[in-house]
Amino acid sequence: MFNIFKIKNFYITIFIFSLLSLLTALYIEFYLGYSPCKLCIYQRIPYLIAIFITLFGINYYKNLKWMYLLLLTFFSSFLISGYHFGIEQEIFSEFSGCTNDSLNIIDKKQLLKSLNSDVNSCKNVDFRIFGLSLATINFLLSLIVFVLILKIIKYEKNK
Repeated sequence: MFNIFKIKNFYITIFIFSLLSLLTALYIEFYLGYSPCKLCIYQRIPYLIAIFITLFGINYYKNLKWMYLLLLTFFSSFLISGYHFGIEQEIFSEFSGCTNDSLNIIDKKQLLKSLNSDVNSCKNVDFRIFGLSLATINFLLSLIVFVLILKIIKYEKNK
């Protein structure tokens, strides 16, 4: 099922997928003008890591260590986006970095600084594609990529 050529192509596909995901997020933020919450920004980190891992994977595709690192990367992406999705659906409460609720009103400088900083709430969904938030789409895509990587590793180990 998976030969060396297909594994190398898988790395190339994940590289392109990760690059397009990051470029799309930046396009939505800077060109369309939607400001991301902190969790939206955190969700970009696994894609950036995946880009670097795939560059090594393309060159050293015979070593499964890169596939394991990709597995860990997309599992972390799945967890972060799942937590974000849970906040949007009000399953989980927001962490303190998502809100301005923890203001120190006693200090005037701190109050002015917090009023000037625009912190988007992680439960507010400003941008949707086909009725789904970007956190939901990331959650589903991360799960799909995670399962695909698991299948490749399982096949390669049983070969």
